[in-house]
Parts: sequence; C-alpha cells; structure tokens
Amino acid sequence: MSIFDHWSWDFFSILFLFFAAFVGIQLLYVALIFVRLAFYKKKKGIPLGYAPISIIIAARNESDNLYDNLPYILSQDYPEFEVIIVNNQSVDDSAWLLKALCLHHKNLKVVEIEKNKHLLPGKKLPITLGVKAAKYERMFFTDADCKPASNQWLRIMSESFTEEKEIVLGYAPYFRSKGIINKIIRYDTAFIGVSYLSLALAKLPYMGVGRNLAYTKKVFESVRGFKSHYSVPSGDDDLFIQEAAVNQNYTIQIAPETFCYSKASETWKSWVRQKTRHYSTSSRYNFIKKALLGIYPLSLLLSWLSCVILLFDSRLFGITLFLFGFMLLAKWLIQGKCLRQLNEKSFVFTFPLWDLGHALLMPLLYNFSDHKRYKKW
Repeated sequence: MSIFDHWSWDFFSILFLFFAAFVGIQLLYVALIFVRLAFYKKKKGIPLGYAPISIIIAARNESDNLYDNLPYILSQDYPEFEVIIVNNQSVDDSAWLLKALCLHHKNLKVVEIEKNKHLLPGKKLPITLGVKAAKYERMFFTDADCKPASNQWLRIMSESFTEEKEIVLGYAPYFRSKGIINKIIRYDTAFIGVSYLSLALAKLPYMGVGRNLAYTKKVFESVRGFKSHYSVPSGDDDLFIQEAAVNQNYTIQIAPETFCYSKASETWKSWVRQKTRHYSTSSRYNFIKKALLGIYPLSLLLSWLSCVILLFDSRLFGITLFLFGFMLLAKWLIQGKCLRQLNEKSFVFTFPLWDLGHALLMPLLYNFSDHKRYKKW
C-alpha cells in the first residue's frame, strides 16, 4: 500500500517533505560537484614545457623549518628554478641560516624585511616582495613548514601549465600522527581539499592553499596583486583566487607526488587560532560561494535530524530509511572516491561519521571564534 493513500498534512508528513528536500540537496552536491573530482582524470593539453620557475616562501621565525625542509625544495628534479625566501622580520636564527645556505646554493635568494611595527600582519607584503624579486614568469608558492612529497613536485605541477591554464591548484595535507586532534585536522583538510578542488572542476573556484599553489606573474599583475583585500591579514590563497581565476584559466593537480606535507597543530588552541585566521576572509566571499559552502553542512545535519524523527512514524519508516540509505550510499561511494583521489584512504571506511561530525564541529568553531577581529599572522 502506498504511503500516499493515507496522506495527511500532519507534522510527520510535512517533515517528510523537508527531509526529502534535504536528501535531494545532498544528492545534487554529489551528482553535480563531488563526482567531478571522484572521476577526475587530467585532460591532455599542450604543455608549455619546463620553463624556469621561481619558488616563493614567506617565512617568519622559521629557522627550524627552513633547516628541515629547504633541502627538499632545493633538490627538486627540475631544469632551472630559483628559491626566494622572504625573511619577514624574524628574530631567530633564520638570517644566519639563510646566509650559510646561499653560499652552497646559487639559486637561493633571500629578501629581508626589517622589523617594523607599522607593517600589517600576514603574508601579503612578503609574497608581494617575493613576486617583485622573482626572475621568472612562472611562480610556485609554499610555506617554510612544508615538505614536498617527492622531488617531482615542480616537474609534475609545471606540466599542468598550458596557454590557457595559468593557475594550478595543488593539495597540501598534514602528516599523520597519533591523537584525535591530528585526525580531526587531517579530515578537515581533506574535506576542504575535496570541496575546493571539486568546485574548481565545476567552474566555481573559490580558493587554493598557499602551501601548494602556482600561478604566473601575468595573473598576479592582472588583479594588481592583493590590493583589493590588502587590509585583511589572510586571503592570499582564497580571496586572490576568487579574483584571479577567470575564464577557466585555472586547473588542478592531484598527483600524490605533488602534495606538500606539513605538521598539524598539536593543541586545540593553536588549531582554533589557525581556523580563526582562515575564517577572517569569509565575510568577503560572494553570496553564491557562501551559499554553496553553507548549504551543504546545513542540509546534511537536517537530513540526519529529520530522519531520526521520522523513524518514529510507522507510515514513513520504510520510505525514510530507503531515501536516507540511498543518500548515504551515494555519498559514501562518491565522496569516498574523492578521498582516495587525495590519498586520504584512512577516512573512507568511517566517512559517514566523519562527514556528520565535521558538519557539527565547523559551525561551532566559526561562531565561537573571533574571526572578525583577527589581526595576527
């Protein structure tokens, strides 16, 4: 017997309609957005060859990280490249370390920014000075605490540049270690990676990650650098991309050899501070991007909640369970495949729980963080 034979406009019936809408929204995200990354295969274009590259790293009090990671940057298997370290007002041993390294690496260049209380916080000034100091048109960006997965990082990322593609969005995960904080941070990074890479493939680019990003000087100059959002400490990798990624001049690169790894925060306090910095740019996103990023977790939470309530109605128990199970399976298959694309296989088996937990945690972090007053790098 069909449930519609005894349909009535009571609380459960109306809730079921909302539930069906929430499930439909989740399936639309899967079918229209996430499926693009799940089955992504690099399209063959006409590469521009292995043109010279400038790698730009903004660093502040990063002597230990520079000591550990610069050798992996400098030993990249690439015909011609330079590494520019913008030493931003450091008071540690960075200057001495960099001077010593310059003696052994002719392609290492250092730009010093003297300590000045009047300079705005953030990476935008250091990056801008690094761009000005760069000899080459093609520029790669990473952080001092990042280690490329292989010596093929530059070579494979560079192959993504074509006449049409002047921006390459890479992926930058965190090293795996013990503890629940590390797992939460790694899943958050993986979810963000799946989101911005999928939306880029859906022709809705909204960010890259400054730990693994490449673009040309032409692109940087076309939007006058960070001028339109210079007053915001963050935004060098999301607000910039939203301005610069136009007319499909961007592409993604998800070969595991190109991933740039770094150590995750080890305490809740430091991670919340990091997330607060990221949230400081969200108010400048346009309505469509805000909606796309907000509707997904909201509809996910409401689909779970309404499903639990509807299971108490015997008329709607079967159809509710069927729709929810179908949604769960579709998401598990497609978004699980996305996680595999990013070599984040450890989250696939328990993906529904991570998906729900992340949707619960992120709004709490956003609402309790002082993102509107963030002023530090």
